[in-house]
Amino acid sequence: MKLFITNQNDTKELFRKCETCSRTFACLLNREFEHPKENEERALNPLAGGIMNRGHQCGMLWGTALAVGAESFRKHKDLNKAITVTVKATQDIIVSFLKTSGSTNCKDIIGYDLTSILGMAKFMLKTTIRGMDNSLCFNLAEKWAPEAVQTANKSLSVDIDMVEPPVCCASEVLKQMDAREEEIVMVSGFSGGLGLSGNACGALSAAIWKRMLDWCRDNPTKSPPFFNNKTAKKILKTFNTATNKKMLCSDICGIKFKDLEDHTEYIKQGGCKKLISLLANKDIV
Repeated sequence: MKLFITNQNDTKELFRKCETCSRTFACLLNREFEHPKENEERALNPLAGGIMNRGHQCGMLWGTALAVGAESFRKHKDLNKAITVTVKATQDIIVSFLKTSGSTNCKDIIGYDLTSILGMAKFMLKTTIRGMDNSLCFNLAEKWAPEAVQTANKSLSVDIDMVEPPVCCASEVLKQMDAREEEIVMVSGFSGGLGLSGNACGALSAAIWKRMLDWCRDNPTKSPPFFNNKTAKKILKTFNTATNKKMLCSDICGIKFKDLEDHTEYIKQGGCKKLISLLANKDIV
């Protein structure tokens, strides 16, 4: 497989074109896999900045996980195998990212709260002073990109034995939204707080992404806003009401999943059933 990252400026150039970290890494990986998916990539915009600039998992992770899911779907005819591989590959991606960044969370990495006017102003001022090409996010993207590609390729090539057919929260949301099988696999790595890590809810991110994907298909020449996205805000408001503003998977579920089998059993026993149905409800928007 051809490696497209041929010079140190390539990732930054792509970042400038894509504008958000989440879209950049989906584009980068999809390009590596030689299967660009423009609508699906643009739909990731609201997950930048740690889900609507909330500072949770870095958008680079959401974008990479989605692209890994797409490639897993192409590589494996069996849907259950594709989902299992996607979740495991996402876990490997997180480990790789942590070695480079020191944290999965946007707020920890950049050091600013982007939900506040002051925090955003400080971040933008620092970025302006340093120049976009030397900004923290651009430098991190450039540094991690080769490792992200290598980890994704390696993880997708591992033969994994399934103990039982997996059931994933993020995929269940998309099933109820009448998504395509490919899309169901693509978001499976989001499950359990992204790679079962217990962080910010992957079902929420999956719902936001799917609504934006539908929007992108209806608006092929536009990109969904990553600031003041009204649809994403409505979904988040509904989610916050349902969870009493608990954002982390481990807080919502009351546990941190040991593995995919553990997560599967939780969902099969009715865990997060109401929340999944609520997020999938088209009446939110």
